[in-house]
Amino acid sequence: MSYTLNATLERGYDQTVADVKDALAAQGFGVLTEIDLRATLAAKLGVEVAPQVILGACRPQLAHRALEVDPSVAAVLPCNVVVRSLDEHTTVVEAFDPDAMMALAGEGLADVATEARERLTAALASLTTPPTEEN
Repeated sequence: MSYTLNATLERGYDQTVADVKDALAAQGFGVLTEIDLRATLAAKLGVEVAPQVILGACRPQLAHRALEVDPSVAAVLPCNVVVRSLDEHTTVVEAFDPDAMMALAGEGLADVATEARERLTAALASLTTPPTEEN
């Protein structure tokens, strides 16, 4: 079983990070945390890696519903979304698949996981769909 949802985009890293934040917001997610892995690993280990960021995305309504079912699910919140540069013009976006949460916490979270998965999938799909012009 895969534990991520993903999209590969022919788009630069900085633009993709901005687009991912917009796509998450359109699905009702806020970004609570932003971890710059490249900067962190350079500072802590002196290693160089491709630009990548972990965005801690949260839709409070879903988080609350999940916590009501199983308070321990807080250990896997917020939903992590990673944007990673493959090269100057290509990025990968990966989100933790909420269905994997059910493997950890059980069927009681099925409704929450389903809605979270639908919203994250819609956010990723919107990144690969050209914008429409409004008349």
